[in-house]
Amino acid sequence: MLKKDAIFAAETDSMKVLVTGAAGFIGSHTAERLDEMGHEVIGVDNFSPYYDVELKKLNTKALSEKNIEVRNLDLRTDNLAERLPNDLEYIFHFAAHPGISDKSTFEDYFSNNILATQRLLEFAENLPKKPYFVNIATSSIYGLEATFPETVAPKPASWYGVTKLAAEQLVLAKTREKKLQGTSFRLFSVYGPRERPDKLYTRLIDCGLNDKPFPLFDGSEKHLRSFTYVQDIVDGIVSTIGNEEICNGEIFNLGTETESTTAQGTATVEEILQKKIATEIKPPRAGDQSRTKANIDKARKLLNYHPQTALKEGLEAQTEWFKSNFQ
Repeated sequence: MLKKDAIFAAETDSMKVLVTGAAGFIGSHTAERLDEMGHEVIGVDNFSPYYDVELKKLNTKALSEKNIEVRNLDLRTDNLAERLPNDLEYIFHFAAHPGISDKSTFEDYFSNNILATQRLLEFAENLPKKPYFVNIATSSIYGLEATFPETVAPKPASWYGVTKLAAEQLVLAKTREKKLQGTSFRLFSVYGPRERPDKLYTRLIDCGLNDKPFPLFDGSEKHLRSFTYVQDIVDGIVSTIGNEEICNGEIFNLGTETESTTAQGTATVEEILQKKIATEIKPPRAGDQSRTKANIDKARKLLNYHPQTALKEGLEAQTEWFKSNFQ
């Protein structure tokens, strides 16, 4: 069942909440959900040119229409104590240098994923009342195959996975030291409206609607993924609220247990568009995962996490979003 604006709010008082990366894909959806739950949301984003900034501006416009402010702020360099409120009760940390790109340097990943996280943690630690810190991590932490429970030792195979693991451990170190409370969510293959233009489904939809060949990395059509609709991911992320004691110091996988190949995903988009999408074979990417399947036993048991959206339903919603904004 597709949830567009589903709200699964715990019975909590309104809180002042910071969302980093709020102009991005998952961050913007989470900011909206938190606002719908009655919280005061402050968003920040550095509007990085990693992908077309116009998409972030589009997301920011959608948030501003709901009276959610997104401030232009760089966690790596700006004075956070001067730019951010000192009475935050929650931090949802999405801001990162994402994915695998041959145009990105190690410095890009290091500064955005490690340094920025450390500076944000230092800011949070020095607040009069310590906010609860929710770190957004990735299945890339596990390595080339991500099919494991949270207890398995990570084997990241990309700069992205390595630096996101380091960021996660910085957050968890603060919980071990009892300087902050917090948790980390490892997300699996998220898709839906506002997905980045370099990601699979936005690019597939774009190519299909505009008669362009889809750049397919050689062999990736056989890759297995836990393609998870964005609102199902947001359900899990906001479930920390009211479950802080259960979540503190813990890692949770979030995603669907249903696996699909890239070829199956492509066929689903073709079915929705009622047309065949041409492909252009590209060399395989180093560090690309061959299989992801979210093991969500822990989240299901402790957070009552149950993703529900079928792939076709979610892709229909993403296609409609793309058409309404870019056609």
